[in-house]
Amino acid sequence: LQYDPATDTYETLSNPRKTYISPAGMGFLPRETAWHHQNHVAALVRAALAEAFPEEQQPQAHLSGIAFTKGPGMGGPLRSCAVAARTLSLMWGVPLVGVNHCVGHIEMGRVACHSPNPVVLYVSGGNTQVIAYSDQRYRVFGETIDIAIGNCLDRFARVIGLSNDPSPGYNIEQLAKECSGETLVELPYVVKGMDVSFSGILTYVETEAKKLLALESNVTKADLCFSLQETLFAMLVEITERAMAHTGQNQVLIVGGVGCNKRLQAMMADMVRERGGTLCAMDSRYCIDNGAMIAQAGIFALQFGQQTKLEDSWCTQRYRTDAVKTIWREGVQWHHA
Repeated sequence: LQYDPATDTYETLSNPRKTYISPAGMGFLPRETAWHHQNHVAALVRAALAEAFPEEQQPQAHLSGIAFTKGPGMGGPLRSCAVAARTLSLMWGVPLVGVNHCVGHIEMGRVACHSPNPVVLYVSGGNTQVIAYSDQRYRVFGETIDIAIGNCLDRFARVIGLSNDPSPGYNIEQLAKECSGETLVELPYVVKGMDVSFSGILTYVETEAKKLLALESNVTKADLCFSLQETLFAMLVEITERAMAHTGQNQVLIVGGVGCNKRLQAMMADMVRERGGTLCAMDSRYCIDNGAMIAQAGIFALQFGQQTKLEDSWCTQRYRTDAVKTIWREGVQWHHA
């Protein structure tokens, strides 16, 4: 990632990615995912430098810092990448910058979509949060009280035998498009104030899927995927709209891997449009976990003098979005509309 002071803009010079795809019928296992990261990190670093500085013999000389994910996430993969980051920092003599994974998603979205101060819907395999900025913190207005939406979709995909390649959620989205829309399987709708719950819905739809598909009823896998998406996404749209009303904001930014889903984007766009606002959404390049988003949050912190000492470069599986003081943003507060 490169900053241009003349235009006050940021450019992604390279963003190679090697995503771990688990075997069919299985989710992400920490040990296997960590092995994957360890096997590919060196090649990805070389590829990133070669793409960013193709004519340079010593491309690392252009680096001002190494950003890495401090958390949240699975312990094994986090530690694997932190070790690589420490090694590069010591080897090339540049500072380390620990980054909150969730904040990385938000900052990448704000820059890529030119969205200065949106209400954020963060939806991924490990997180589901509605967020708005105030006084140098990303405040969580609502979140899942059990499993994340991405985890719910992934586990349902395994129940009906969908592949993990390229991702279970993507395959659910594609199968849902085959549904005519005439068959909507009624599922629980669980919104509790500003929070949502997905575990009960998952249990219910798993049971219904096994029963309906075994009976060879008129309900198809496509109908089940369509029904699940419509129910889950409606819940997310509802709590996002409440956050917009509460903060007086008229722009929504969707980040995280599930944010690639075109149906979610369409449902959110309809709501935002009715409120006279705009939707900011991205494709898989920046929605799905990637290095550029960590670099984006890292360069913001580095520009404001924030570095991570080697002895403080530990990782944590629990690192809330609202625990980060975003020193690179103004300390303004929102007001009710």
